[in-house]
Amino acid sequence: MEYEFLNGQPFWIVYAALFVIVFARTQATYWIGRGLGAGLHRSRAGRRLGDRLARAEALINRFGPPVVTVSYATVGFQTAIHLAAGAMRMSFVRYLVAMLPGCAGWAAIYSLGGLAVLAVWWDLFLRSPELAVAAGAVLVVAVVAGVLVARRRRARAGAASAEDSTDQADTPSASSAA
Repeated sequence: MEYEFLNGQPFWIVYAALFVIVFARTQATYWIGRGLGAGLHRSRAGRRLGDRLARAEALINRFGPPVVTVSYATVGFQTAIHLAAGAMRMSFVRYLVAMLPGCAGWAAIYSLGGLAVLAVWWDLFLRSPELAVAAGAVLVVAVVAGVLVARRRRARAGAASAEDSTDQADTPSASSAA
């Protein structure tokens, strides 16, 4: 089954092109931010901020990756978030790990007509705000439930593997029994 979009181009070509475009754009924004951050650290303002700047960088490095990933679903904040991640010297590996799923989601949204879905939701909001808010709330609840289920499964899998390793440590091996 082949989906056709944009003047007969196959879906995978459109998706790949959009992924490369958003990847390159956000990498450029991040590295411009890194340059600005380096300049800030050498400036008088950076020296004056001192420890406060270091604490802000530590917080962004720790809590920033989910914000980077979610930023791809926003319009208008995306560039500022990526620039700030670079300027506050978020670890490149953490940034990259957060950026890749965001790029994949962004490319999917744009290649699958996600803006059309947003336009329909906005039209629904203008006609019946209560129904649009309810639809948004259902979506949020579904996402939160999915995250909680995934966490519980991971915790159970971790507990099961910990029990297995404890059981193996308790049973004597054949060589130690002889």
